[in-house]
Amino acid sequence: MTNQPPQLFNAIDSLLAAVDDGTVLPAPAERVRLREAAGLTSAAVAQALGVRVPSITAWEAGRAEPRGERLEAYRRLLEGLGHRYPALATPPGREDTGRPASSGPSEPTEPQAHTSSVLTAPTAEEAFSVPPAVPEDEPAEFVQAPAVRSAPQPPDLASGPTVSSRRPVKRRAGAPVATDPRFPHGPLAVLDDDGSAYGVDSIVLDCPATTIVELVEWTLRESGLGAAKLNRYGKDSDPLIVLTTAAAVKFGLPERLEDRRGLRLEEGHPVLKQVSKAKWQLTQRGFGPWARIYRKAQGRERQCVQLAILPWDALDARAWPGVTDMEPADVARVLGMYAQRVITPRGSTAVSGLELMTALRPPTRPVQDKETGNWVSGYNPGSLGTEPMDPAPPEGQPEHPAVFHSGWKGGFLHEEAYQWVRSVDLLTDEECRLPFAVGLDLNTAFLAAAARLTVGLSEPVHFVNQAFNPKIPGSWLVDLSHVEVNPRLPSPFTPDGTRPTGPAWYQTHTVAYAQELGFNVAPLEAYLRRETGAYLDPWHDRLKTAYVDTLADLGVTKDLSDVEFLAAMERHKQADPAMAAVLAAIKATVKGGIGKLFENPQGKNYREGDPWPAMQRPTWRPDIRAAVISKARVNMHRKLNNMAKMTGLFPLAVLSDCVVYPSPGDSPLDFLPYAASGKPQPGGFRLGPTPGLAKLEGVQSMLWAVDLMEQGYNPARHIKGGDAVLDEGE
Repeated sequence: MTNQPPQLFNAIDSLLAAVDDGTVLPAPAERVRLREAAGLTSAAVAQALGVRVPSITAWEAGRAEPRGERLEAYRRLLEGLGHRYPALATPPGREDTGRPASSGPSEPTEPQAHTSSVLTAPTAEEAFSVPPAVPEDEPAEFVQAPAVRSAPQPPDLASGPTVSSRRPVKRRAGAPVATDPRFPHGPLAVLDDDGSAYGVDSIVLDCPATTIVELVEWTLRESGLGAAKLNRYGKDSDPLIVLTTAAAVKFGLPERLEDRRGLRLEEGHPVLKQVSKAKWQLTQRGFGPWARIYRKAQGRERQCVQLAILPWDALDARAWPGVTDMEPADVARVLGMYAQRVITPRGSTAVSGLELMTALRPPTRPVQDKETGNWVSGYNPGSLGTEPMDPAPPEGQPEHPAVFHSGWKGGFLHEEAYQWVRSVDLLTDEECRLPFAVGLDLNTAFLAAAARLTVGLSEPVHFVNQAFNPKIPGSWLVDLSHVEVNPRLPSPFTPDGTRPTGPAWYQTHTVAYAQELGFNVAPLEAYLRRETGAYLDPWHDRLKTAYVDTLADLGVTKDLSDVEFLAAMERHKQADPAMAAVLAAIKATVKGGIGKLFENPQGKNYREGDPWPAMQRPTWRPDIRAAVISKARVNMHRKLNNMAKMTGLFPLAVLSDCVVYPSPGDSPLDFLPYAASGKPQPGGFRLGPTPGLAKLEGVQSMLWAVDLMEQGYNPARHIKGGDAVLDEGE
């Protein structure tokens, strides 16, 4: 045996001494195993050692080592965990890959559809859809995802202990859970300037990107972000990256957009040059608060990332109250819950509401060509298709090219939400002596109206002297001026509640209600659609579930008594500000989505008769919006009418889904109709947490309400000290 150099022995002695005195730690993988075996989060370990979470992540990845007192404390922790959770030997019959060595029974899998042994064409699931402005192909599997660490959890938001997502764990109640293996880290992440990307379910990813281009490529290749499609014929949601103010500055973006009208980064900005140089593209909206960066799809691999820039007001405070000021982990929790229950945000809540309609009713599906046997893209029954549809002349507006160039002078539909105030001359002495004015608000009234709503799916067809049919959606020219209602109630046919003075265009539900009240209707003309369907049904069902479940998370459940319901609603926003923000966003999604169906031209340079972007999409459907609002207004009048019959009470004012009544007490319980058994009387307003039921909007003095009415103001708008609705019923 040859003599070894003395320095080698000295090095070995030093290494052994380091092991003896504890300065050599277990391998990085073992550090992770020990922490996870104990159910400890990275945040908990970081807090105990007095360091930040990224330090724990670096130690567990082997990129850095603790020093001094922290080295000793960390070694002691790992040593103690090692005694409690010793490593297990590799199970016999398993190879290094972790797969069974034998060819025995495999793990249970999802049942597979039967396929022929000879494939001459792609399956229906593989067939393509007609692409819009950005690539539609589904994304391929991502490469291995980056290290995951648990986010610090504020005490008031945590409902139970959480652990790292490296192994199957019991998640926090109500936390979004990634169920698609292609997207293990959920739909989105909120990126801070230190490279921490906060995701759903309290995970935090390490993002090494220093430029926007690097961020896009990291998101697509390594992040594991995205969400599965909501319909078998739809497309997966692209990953969303939300940038905090500090992160935006880090990537070279300004804290504030100079272009306040167009809300986009100015031409020639270095970030735009960087994106263009790397062969990435932006949609027509440019680089604004909600920027989409994409490349043409390669095969079935989608290449598209959505960015949301918080300092550029990506999250409107009216729809997302308080969210912009939250910590990144809490922003991720709010947006993640919204993505799980509604859809990954694609822009404003109005945009997301419209996108949800298409995601649940995709315009195309794979169909097999009878001649070639190939799978091609075809119309998906029940959807709005891929092409925009011109409205019937009375369903559009004067600016629309089809209306403008036709010279139409026959009038237009005016199906809008109520804005009505009773004349003070019609107030009785008994009403004026009541001490309180109490406002009731119908939960998501437009959503309730969308339930089982039949709308037109094909082109409008013109009819003359067509007999009215309440089952056919469309627009009817009919004279309803002969219909009499109590003057202390608004007319059900006009938004301002005034009685019609002659023939006018109405949506089917409005005319049907005149029949319901016992009056004859004789349409002069009609524009009707032969193909019909309940297009909004899946949209309604998903949003209703989201609304009810989120209210339940805030302590407002269906099993509460009316007294308990009022008490729970009074404190629900304080129970969890994050979930309260989710609830506000869901409500804004409903109103905004319906409003987007009839988006007007914008911009000071617009000229009548020119097309505008909104009208060139299939979801520009003013007739569907009119149907929803007509049904909602009729539903409101029916309740007002029934209340008058059951209680003798008449409203002071109505604003969209809010109604104000004079009351002997400061609670709805003082005037709502109840049977002798204590149950609410059917037909009137009822308290409860589901769409269409009512909640307390606000209480003021009767003197206050009368004073506003005398000045021509609507008490329903101000009953809670501010606007009663977000945007006039849209």
